[in-house]
Amino acid sequence: MEIRNQTRYFLLLGFTEEPDMQLLLFGLFLFMYLITFTRKLLIILAIISDSHLHMPMYFFLSNLSFADICFTSTTIPNMPVNIQTQSQVITYAGCLSQIVFFFVFGCLDNLILIMMAYDHFVAICHPLYYTVIMNPQVCGMLALGSWFLSVMSSLLETLTVLRLSFCMNMNIPHLFCDLPIVLKLT
Repeated sequence: MEIRNQTRYFLLLGFTEEPDMQLLLFGLFLFMYLITFTRKLLIILAIISDSHLHMPMYFFLSNLSFADICFTSTTIPNMPVNIQTQSQVITYAGCLSQIVFFFVFGCLDNLILIMMAYDHFVAICHPLYYTVIMNPQVCGMLALGSWFLSVMSSLLETLTVLRLSFCMNMNIPHLFCDLPIVLKLT
């Protein structure tokens, strides 16, 4: 069997090589990530702890917060680590997994927003049937369906990268692997 891809790593070039600027970027990215993570986690905990918030809208909001935590966790924690360790190398498998998870959680965000819009539509247009239409089983199936659709669509998008051969120039001019940039390197 022929090995199509001899590439073992990519080089993430990031923003700058200046040490003073890298320290500022390290602090900025770490601060942004911690604030985002804390805010989304507080939303989830507030919804879980208060029984008055156990409604479809808040169920979707807690799912959206979880998807946002995962979405930011695919790229942001890698940036401060790369800046602090001065290592800009990411393996082929690491890059590919970052692309897959970036697409999964980005697509999941969009699908949950669609479910929230549908929830609002039912609440406004069919208020008497709202509790019948948006029961917990339907909400769970909508959430499960959005996870399934986002995983399947992201796999379809990124599995094509496995069959590609790359050039010798493996420099990515970003802080994380993004599919269009990786496709330009083929």
